Amino acid sequence: MRTALVTGASRGIGRAAALRLARDGFHVVVNYAADTSAAEEVVSSIEKDGGSAVAVRAALGSPEAIPALAAEVTSLDVLVNNAGLPLPKPLSEVTPEEYERVFAVNVRDLFFLTQRLLPLIPSGGRIINVTSGAARIAYPEGIAYAMTKGAVQTFTLALAKELGPRGITVNNVAPGIIDTDANASWLDEGGRAYAASRHAVNRVGRPEEIADTIGFLASPQASFITGTTIDATGGGNL
Repeated sequence: MRTALVTGASRGIGRAAALRLARDGFHVVVNYAADTSAAEEVVSSIEKDGGSAVAVRAALGSPEAIPALAAEVTSLDVLVNNAGLPLPKPLSEVTPEEYERVFAVNVRDLFFLTQRLLPLIPSGGRIINVTSGAARIAYPEGIAYAMTKGAVQTFTLALAKELGPRGITVNNVAPGIIDTDANASWLDEGGRAYAASRHAVNRVGRPEEIADTIGFLASPQASFITGTTIDATGGGNL
């Protein structure tokens, strides 16, 4: 059975991606940072549908996270780098500690986890990075966060060139505003109206829609796609 690792998979886009990849026949390593019950619920849902999964706790951004996670992965066909921290603050409000933290989780540990696991990925393997529509639009309200996603897009481009001869594809999926727990605090009626106005399709996105894009990139049908960003923003800022 092929194996997929999804970081940050206990909720939101990561949860939906884990469920989708399990339906596609992958054994899914459900990585999570702290919420054990949520991660176990994802595993239970996968197993109830006849799939295979295991939950692994490792909080990216901490020194022990990458060794702990890598120790639980012995084979790997698809790596989905989904875990990430938001930082909805403008330049004037970001502290050095917040800056270091968001880059540690969104960039540094994504980089070194990929480095650590790359020897396990065979020809035909996939690396899929979840970035953001904020990397292609002006987003002063979350400038440091947007910078992290821009860095990952640059990483993806270079890694796709390096790994192409090995038959491994590397791509980004860039979501727009998605109806997740992370956005729940501001997606009230007014927030939803605002979010819809930022998307050409005039609504908030669903985690399953991003998961379907990830599932496509993990599939054989995407074998000739690499080094690119699939824009899944619902036409954000068109």
